[in-house]
Parts: sequence; C-alpha cells; structure tokens
Amino acid sequence: MYRFDPEWLEKLDTLRDMGIAPYPNGFTVTHTSTELHEQYKDSETPETDGGSEPVSIGGRLLFRNRMGKAMFLRIQDRGEANVATTDKDGEHSIKGGVIQVWVKRDNVGEDVFNGLKKLDIGDIVWAKGTMMRTRTGELTLSATEAALAGKTLHPFPDRQHGVADVQTRARQRYVDLFMNHTTRDTFRKRSRIVRFIRDYFEDQDFLEVETPMLQVIPGGAAARPFTTHHNALDIPLYLRIAPELYLKRLVVGGFDRVFEINRSYRNEGVSIKHNPEFTMLEYYQAWATDADLMDHTETLFSSLAERICGSTDVDFQDRTLSFAAPFRRADMDALIAEHTDLTLEALQDADAIRSWWVAKNGDGEDLPTTFGRWWEKLFDVYVEDKLINPTFVTGFPAEISPLSRRRDDDPKRVDRFELIINGWEIANGFSELNDPVDQAERFTAQVAARDAGDDESMFFDADYVRALSYGMPPTAGEGIGIDRLVMLLTNSTSIREVILFPTMRPERPADTDTEADA
Repeated sequence: MYRFDPEWLEKLDTLRDMGIAPYPNGFTVTHTSTELHEQYKDSETPETDGGSEPVSIGGRLLFRNRMGKAMFLRIQDRGEANVATTDKDGEHSIKGGVIQVWVKRDNVGEDVFNGLKKLDIGDIVWAKGTMMRTRTGELTLSATEAALAGKTLHPFPDRQHGVADVQTRARQRYVDLFMNHTTRDTFRKRSRIVRFIRDYFEDQDFLEVETPMLQVIPGGAAARPFTTHHNALDIPLYLRIAPELYLKRLVVGGFDRVFEINRSYRNEGVSIKHNPEFTMLEYYQAWATDADLMDHTETLFSSLAERICGSTDVDFQDRTLSFAAPFRRADMDALIAEHTDLTLEALQDADAIRSWWVAKNGDGEDLPTTFGRWWEKLFDVYVEDKLINPTFVTGFPAEISPLSRRRDDDPKRVDRFELIINGWEIANGFSELNDPVDQAERFTAQVAARDAGDDESMFFDADYVRALSYGMPPTAGEGIGIDRLVMLLTNSTSIREVILFPTMRPERPADTDTEADA
C-alpha cells in the first residue's frame, strides 16, 4: 500500500477550501518552450514584434520567485534542450524545455494570484499571455491567465543535486526524466534511432511485419524462454526469444524482404548489457548472402552515427569508436590465433585445444569436448573484449550455428557473422539454412543436447521444417540489438539507462510508504 504524507494531503484540503480544483482539465497548450525560443530568438522586443498574439504553455514548476504583488515562475515542458537565445550582452543558452513566466497580481486577479502562492516545486502549471523580454534579456511569457493544472503530493529531489542513484533513476523514471536533462535526451535519441532504422529498411523495399510474441515452440535462438499458460486452450506457451522462424516462414510465403522491430524475452541474467525484455531488429532478404548483409549493416551504422552523433567517430567513455565503413572482417579462428599462441592448425583439433587450455588454466569438469564449443569458449575469454572498433567475426562452426547455411568450401563451418563493437555483440547474421533435411537433423541434435541438460538448446519445430519443405529461396537474415546500439550512440554504460522501465527486483513495501495510509 502506498502511504501519503498527511502534510501534503492537507495541501489538497487548503486548495479546495480556497475554491481551487487540484486536478482540473480542459486546458489548451499552443506552444512548447522550444518553439517560443525559436520563434523569438532574433526579437529583442517580442511584445511589439509579433508577440502580442496570445500563447499558452503548460509544464512542471521548476522555480518560483515571489516579489510582493508579482512573481516569476520557471516552467519545464516537453520542449527539447539547449535552445540558443540572445540577450543584451550577447548570445547565451537556456537549458532545454524551460520558459519563464511573469505573473502580476493586477493582471491575473487576486484570487488566482493567491492560489499560485500555494504552488510547490513539481506542480503542473498552465499559463496564457504574451511574450516579452525582461531587463536581463530573458524571453518571458507575461501571463494574463494562470492556473494549477495538477498538484504534486510528493516532494521532488533537490534540483541542484538531481537524482544520481542508478536504482532510483530506473525505478522512478518519471522523476529521473523530470530531473535529468541527459535522460530526456537519451530517450529522444533512442526514438530517432528507431525511426531512422525503420525508414532505412522501408527505403530498401522491406516490408514491416508483426509476428507472435506468444509461441507454442520458442525458436530462433539458443536461450532459455519464459513460460506461461493459456487457460482457454489449456496449453503451455512461451514468450518469444526471437522472431526468426516466423519471419522466415514469411519468406517461404513470398515476402522476399521483411523486417520487424520487436520485443523479445530471455529468461537469463540481468547485467549492464542484459535485460530479460529487450528490443531487436530482425530482417530477412531473399536472394542475398551474409556478405550482402554485412554491407547493409556498414551502411546503416555509418549513416546512423552521422545522423545521431554528427560523425562516424563516436565518443564512448574514454575511447572513440569509428563507425566509418568498411568494418574489419575476420574469421573466428584467425582472431583466436591472433589473441593467443594457438595456431590455426591446432584450433582444428579439440584435444590439442584442451591440452593448451589445461596447461594455461588447469583442468576442469565442464570443459568443452568439440572444437566448435572450444572456439566459442576461447573467443569469449580471449578475444571478444579486445574488439573495440566494429568488427565482423565470420567463419563460425556449424555445431554452434544450428540455423545457418554450411559453407560450400568447408561444411564444418557456416556462412555466419557476428558484429562486435566495444567488446559487445551487437548483431548476428547469416546465410539461412534452407535445406529442410539438414535443418531437421540439426534440430534433432539440439533436442539431444536439451535432453542432456542444456536448457538453452532449441526445440524441434516440425512446422518450420514443413515450411522449409515447400522451398525457401536463398536468403540471409540478421538480428541487431537495439538497446546496446542505443547505449553506444548515447554514451550510456548500462542497459538500464536506455530502457525506460527496465526489469528490476520488486521494491519492498516500505520503499513506497511514507507516513500515513492512503
């Protein structure tokens, strides 16, 4: 139960006793603060330079300065940040989404003025009037009408110190957005990134589609799913771990180019790079190869960096990442050899790799037994975090790539790539396996691994094999992690910083209590 502070409840009673509704409705807002700063950026006297036209704004109260029969209010709205304005001493910048309001008792009336004196920081305020500049040159709305539009019942944090605690920012995003300009900017950029990606694929004649989030058989990735139950059908269902198998069914059906910006779910750990609920782009293109998709990705990422960051050189923490095409491309075993003293020849022999590992790290019960699993382990331990600038890792073993097409020149490998940036996996793509017999055999191997205790192995999807049996043209597909990409392009160190409401452990009841029952 949420417990209200009785002192704040008394504020509601006081307002109602004064005849002021604390939660009124029906206000019209004609402009944002950004629009007003832009409209009057070159006007030194907006009250005589087109400023006589009434405008109305609405937002949260940041600051109030009472001066007898008048007061200044500073209102924050949805306007964007850092709007350049000009004062009498030259150009300066007003922090984004903020407009000043001048309220004079004689202009708004004594009852309204007395009500505004009861405002608290964080209250929602509406004002209407004409634009002017103060003696210091600040653009200001001179109010002829003003009103409380929504009463806060909780004290806001001290604005000078803001909200710094990561847990508090993630749990109470509504406070974080109000207090932190950087947070608002991050999520505006996220919206622009997603819109850019959608426009890019539509311009390339891809069809945007939607596939099921509740699935009878989870597929498309090696991951542990969330389970649920459908009461009416009395069947178990799974939250999707990827949309891949449904998107490829659409390719079988004749949609040669499809994409989906999707929410997927994996019942795995939580970290600075992982959230159980996350956003991916997946796209599939018939008559294309994994090499074509790498070209696509270079163009997309380079253009995206230019649009969002103004350059293909992207600052991230203490380093600069180059998104300029072309990206490096290297086979998985070549990269392992580059970062260890294993030879390419030794990397083809699981026993030789094990001997090398034991000499370096000692024996262990859970060590891999095949060269493919060894490559996966060696890459994770010795290579991945060394790949800082965008790098396409190619030449994956078939045994760890159950949906990828085998290489014509080496059936032990597949036509697959992963894109690594800043030591993080950002994308995974491959030429699709369209041989239904081979796919059925690989599903069978995955089921055997699951029966042996591997919870992340895939299920056998008989309907997908049936779909492939009708024939799928040569196709390539790719998944891109939107959340991690946003992290890189907004200089965010935790995935919680780029997801509005990340998955977190529930609060204890005491964390939401104040002093009195609701």
